[in-house]
Amino acid sequence: MTEIRHRAAVLGKPISHSLSPVIHNTAYRAMGLNDWFYDSHEVDEHTLGDFIGELDPRWSGLSLTMPLKKAIMPMGEPSNRWAEKLGVANTAVFQWRSNSGAPDIKLYNTDVAGINLAITNAMRHDGRTVPDDIRGNGLVIGSGSTATSAIAAFSTLQIQHVTIAARHPEKAHALAPLAQTFGMSVDVIALNQVPEIVSGEQIVVSTLPSHAADSTAAGLSSLRPGSVQGTLLDVVYDPRPTALMTIWKRLGGIAVGGEEMLLYQAIPQIAYMTGTDFDALPSTLDSTIRHALEEVL
Repeated sequence: MTEIRHRAAVLGKPISHSLSPVIHNTAYRAMGLNDWFYDSHEVDEHTLGDFIGELDPRWSGLSLTMPLKKAIMPMGEPSNRWAEKLGVANTAVFQWRSNSGAPDIKLYNTDVAGINLAITNAMRHDGRTVPDDIRGNGLVIGSGSTATSAIAAFSTLQIQHVTIAARHPEKAHALAPLAQTFGMSVDVIALNQVPEIVSGEQIVVSTLPSHAADSTAAGLSSLRPGSVQGTLLDVVYDPRPTALMTIWKRLGGIAVGGEEMLLYQAIPQIAYMTGTDFDALPSTLDSTIRHALEEVL
């Protein structure tokens, strides 16, 4: 059995559902990194510092999910545009100074790229031409850390107006200044108002956890087929498809699940953690990972 010399993991709470170990370990095998291993650990914002403090130089990095994407920020240096701009990171890469002592931690946000690629590739797969700038309107459902990355992803698609729908609209107003820095106009609405506006949305991203958008899906059931034309990314991948994805397709839109976002945010994570140039990654890595995901979903 090969000795494990390099470790990485995904942290969050809850975490037992995570597909990240499947993705990263599949990538390691495809890259010939047989002494690398990736697993998951249940960690919250109160225990994150202690967990990192117990790591040794075998550890190359961490993936961060709910509720740690903001909690990690004081512990490292934002090292790409989106981690610095948004104050949210899903990737921590360790640089050990010696065999003792704490590592330097570089922080990256790869969620923005993951959202962009999940949406644009879904459009291409459906046979639609993806313009350099989609423009038009975007809808974000939810107001947490992933919603922050969704707004940034909208900016890369040149969305001009964003609507933020949240269970507690007063909390969602905190995201409005971010959208405005990207030149987008902003509306904030309650979740039960989503059916009133979806027909005019080019891009929709639901960032709510599993089943939390089911009531929104039920509200859309009264709409007529053909009433939506846009592309929906639901970041949930269990259940698959979600109720929201099912009704969205029935109404005429394109729907893509969270496993695609997870795949495309993981590929740059893998490059950062393994110290591999993006151009040196296997050209078939995305299809190899997708096949592995299909086997477990």
